[in-house]
Amino acid sequence: MNTPIYMDNHATTKMDPRVLKAMMPYLTERFGNPSSIDHPQGYEASVAIEDARSQVAALVGARHDEIIFTSGATEADNMALVGAMAQYNTKGDKIITSKIEHKAVLDTVEHLKQMGKKVVYLPVDNTGIIHADTIQDAITPDTVMISVMVANNEIGTIQNIQHIGDIARQNDILFHTDAAQAVGHIPINVQKMNIDIMSISAHKMYGPKGVGALYIRSIKPTVRIQSIIRGGGQEHGIRSGTHNVAGIVGFGKAAELAQRHMKSEAEQQRHYTDIMLKKFRKAGAELNGHAVQRLPHNLNVRFSGIEGKAIINSVSDSVAISSGSACTTQAVEPSHVLLATGLSEDEAHESIRFGLGRFNTKSDIDIATDHILEAVDDLKRFTTMY
Repeated sequence: MNTPIYMDNHATTKMDPRVLKAMMPYLTERFGNPSSIDHPQGYEASVAIEDARSQVAALVGARHDEIIFTSGATEADNMALVGAMAQYNTKGDKIITSKIEHKAVLDTVEHLKQMGKKVVYLPVDNTGIIHADTIQDAITPDTVMISVMVANNEIGTIQNIQHIGDIARQNDILFHTDAAQAVGHIPINVQKMNIDIMSISAHKMYGPKGVGALYIRSIKPTVRIQSIIRGGGQEHGIRSGTHNVAGIVGFGKAAELAQRHMKSEAEQQRHYTDIMLKKFRKAGAELNGHAVQRLPHNLNVRFSGIEGKAIINSVSDSVAISSGSACTTQAVEPSHVLLATGLSEDEAHESIRFGLGRFNTKSDIDIATDHILEAVDDLKRFTTMY
């Protein structure tokens, strides 16, 4: 059986072999605990952690000491939102977010709501863009923070993060962003964009699963969050627990590679998604999300009258794609993201998502596109028969 062409890189990316090579020594002979620095094995591990911290910081324009390692972006989102709202509870009890956030944010703010916090959900237009006036109108004196993702994990729409950061700064409000889908794929600079807190994931950028980071601004302003995981005091006391040394080393290497290859990869992947969209449109497809302000490796389309799941199932032996977020693909409900952009439930169910990656070739693009179009043609004929 042939391995399907993998185009679900928003769910996870294949680990780069260079990342695995960097990790291997820390899974074998370099096994020390970085908190035990009184002997060579522990000290060696602690140096590796700090080197990786510098690599991740360099990718996003942060200071070395502003990166806190976590188990992934979901934990980072929880730490950011729960920890910040607890730290600044005397300032207010209101948080502003959007209707198209990842479940890691939406479920966390729902938890905060149940704890008595006020939550405002910003609407988006039909391309997934949040307009600045809706943010400004939502701000009141009791607003503590804004949490808006850099780029959506389903439709790829990129928000004007710098403008949102400017609004937050002008109103003395914290700005958190879930950047799991963006970091390593498009340029992010926390200083220029006035980002105060940011969540990152390694496995979305060719690193290992089970490791991520939370950026917390240390100056102008100095941001603090309350710890939600207590224990040995690792990671400046913000995220206790024995370090995943091999994972963190892999994360650092993935960040280094992303910084080196991001521009050329983005250009190539944008070219590939443009080719696919052009061919799909000839078969009647409609684009979901923004035509230009979109992640270069993302393509989300719908074929009228054809279930997205039917297409996915028809090509599953040859192409690996999905209908949306890996955290919600088992649900029968239509995508909350697509509904927020104004699509009907039927239109949302007709949608499929492509996430291209570092290892896709032009041949992959051509073969996958042909398989999708063949499946669409077959399904159209089948539906007209009944």
